Amino acid sequence: MALLISAAMLATAHAFERFAYLLPCQLCLRQREVYWAAIAMAATGLVLWNIRQNRRFLVAFNVMLALVFLTGAVVAVFHAGVEWDFWPAPTGCGAEAVDVINIDLGGIDERTATASCEDAPWKMLGLSMAGWNALVSLGLTVVSFIAATTALPRETA
Repeated sequence: MALLISAAMLATAHAFERFAYLLPCQLCLRQREVYWAAIAMAATGLVLWNIRQNRRFLVAFNVMLALVFLTGAVVAVFHAGVEWDFWPAPTGCGAEAVDVINIDLGGIDERTATASCEDAPWKMLGLSMAGWNALVSLGLTVVSFIAATTALPRETA
């Protein structure tokens, strides 16, 4: 489940970038890194689980996944806070918005434009993409911790 949802989140982010022309800011890219890490961990965990099924491994694996998703939630909440002006954006996140329709394609092999971390170009039900990402990451954190407790070895009477 972690692998599939992480892949879906990355696919969604890339779809917004490619089809809606929404360039990612530095904090958006940090949020994607978390999902790449979760995909790598989930794929490795599935391979290792198929080699040797051990309940303690399953507990440790799910706790580590939960911590990765919790990291993603922290980054997403921080990004949402920057968008709502709760705290300042980190250095390098204050770029001006770019008109991607009229962009000069002379240096197409060089990425010269970055989006601002302070702007939320897309919102649904009052939440930006960072806000929705925070909710998804928190949900995956909870599910991973529940999976870890479910996988705990049980004492037999």
